[in-house]
Amino acid sequence: MDVTDFPDDLVQTQDAWNATYQALAAHRPRETTALRRRLLLLFVRLWWHPYWGPVPSVPAAQSELRHLARVHGAVRAA
Repeated sequence: MDVTDFPDDLVQTQDAWNATYQALAAHRPRETTALRRRLLLLFVRLWWHPYWGPVPSVPAAQSELRHLARVHGAVRAA
């Protein structure tokens, strides 16, 4: 299995996590409780996603996923 061959739902969840984290890190964010709850929910979905079961190098794969989601988010924003 190729480490960069992530399921679409996993990439979308990581992208949503990145966007939520950025919203929470903004200067004087609104609805901080809702953002924190969403961040926690997305984290749980990322952590327990079935994809991570057979992956031999989970930390490397998670790092690659974060990078891929950042690129995906930048392309979507452009």
